[in-house]
Amino acid sequence: MRLLYTFFIHCYSWAVALAALFDDKAKLWKNGRKNVFQFLSQQCENKQIIWFHCASLGEFEQGKPLIQKLKSQYPTHTFLVTFFSPSGYEVKKNDPDIDIIAYLPSDTLCHAKRFIQVVKPEVAFFVKYEYWYNYMEQLYRKSIPFYYISAIYRPSQYFFKPHGSWFARQLCKCSYFFVQNQTSFDLLHSIKINQVMITGDTRFDRVAAIAAQNQSLDFMESFKGNSKILVAGSSWQPDEQLLATVFTHVKSQYKLVIAPHLIDKEHINRIKTLFYNEKVVCYSERSEKQLADCNVLIIDSIGILSKIYRYAHIAYIGGAFATGLHNTLEAAVYGIPVFFGPKYQKFSEAVALVEQKGAFSITSPQEMTDRLMQFERNPASYQAACDICKSFVNSNLGAVEKIYTVIRLTRGLIAE
Repeated sequence: MRLLYTFFIHCYSWAVALAALFDDKAKLWKNGRKNVFQFLSQQCENKQIIWFHCASLGEFEQGKPLIQKLKSQYPTHTFLVTFFSPSGYEVKKNDPDIDIIAYLPSDTLCHAKRFIQVVKPEVAFFVKYEYWYNYMEQLYRKSIPFYYISAIYRPSQYFFKPHGSWFARQLCKCSYFFVQNQTSFDLLHSIKINQVMITGDTRFDRVAAIAAQNQSLDFMESFKGNSKILVAGSSWQPDEQLLATVFTHVKSQYKLVIAPHLIDKEHINRIKTLFYNEKVVCYSERSEKQLADCNVLIIDSIGILSKIYRYAHIAYIGGAFATGLHNTLEAAVYGIPVFFGPKYQKFSEAVALVEQKGAFSITSPQEMTDRLMQFERNPASYQAACDICKSFVNSNLGAVEKIYTVIRLTRGLIAE
């Protein structure tokens, strides 16, 4: 099975190389790995490396609070973060808080051996998922401890099926699993993995840290004025179509900020078309006068959404009509009601917030409009939803400290 797995990895790399002829993202994936070993050899030589691997941007944000904690405790160590996806690497490649940032070479036996030989990590952390067989094997063979943090599992996953038992045996080599919930804990125990602890989700610590920075945004101050703000974050086309209808009913009470998941010119122009009757301005083209006069602001930039939520009266989170719900906690941390589409069941925080009535899943513009109108008629119901979101985030803080405590109590994890 291992040989078949490695053959599939080769096939995937060949497919990406072919797609790179036509697709910009595939080209970034391919070209970003061209000289990665030479780069790592230069950057990692004679350094004590603590290695974090993240699939993409969301996992990086999930891992960052633990990175910051470890950096404060191990200031002489060098922190390497690798990414699988260009969506993470291209946004964070110049992050000043990280010492070395690179793409992770594909998970062939040759690449995994070379990577471990070049980097020589003292410890490795995989954030949430990314189960790379050959990397896990090489870490284990070299007696390098490795961990999964903020991990979450479902019964439908490969490891918990009879045909996935060969890979489940590989998971047993992990030094420790820090999981988000009881279901994940029980599933790992069902395949005889006992080195596991429920620590919760480090994203709570991350969003709380961002909210605590209390950074104001001049452009949002100008745009907001005395209006209430509806912020739509990480939106896709179905979300934007729904919001275009909703906004026609609530624009006397709200201004709208749209931060789409994709910010290419074609997508931005499509959003402008949806709101052709409104006064629209793009972040990249803003001026103070324009912002004050407009009622729709399109954020055609990446990296500021989490700070924009600070100005929101209501948040709408995109992705739950098709691709998968994006980060609800970035908004909920500010104690505001959160809306999203119907496909949210795989996201435990969204499920919990819907059950507690701090978040609202909607299937039509009318549903969202009715709820917003209810909030206008009954301010107490709005405040109740706000309080639920704030309390939910606060009650789930502390994952980083729990993880760090176990790391410190386990012998030989990180050299002093």
